[in-house]
Amino acid sequence: MNTIPAQELKRRGIAAVDGLIESGDIHVIRNNRPEYVILSEERYRELVAEAEEAYLARVKASLEDVRAGRVRRFASAEKLLRALDAEGK
Repeated sequence: MNTIPAQELKRRGIAAVDGLIESGDIHVIRNNRPEYVILSEERYRELVAEAEEAYLARVKASLEDVRAGRVRRFASAEKLLRALDAEGK
């Protein structure tokens, strides 16, 4: 894991990450703990694309559940919450 202290970033600016970003994401350490992550534009786009793909997969799976009749309908939110509580016990 690449790390850089926030103070170093403040002192040197973006130049502080130029060499580090080539070897992966950079975790900015603030108050002795990771606080931020710096990504390359390419890595950011990859993460966004993966999130969009996962979202579409969940929507498609949900629609398939509806088509296959694997859903239950409730007359109110209160009845849904009661059913969820009963399942959790």
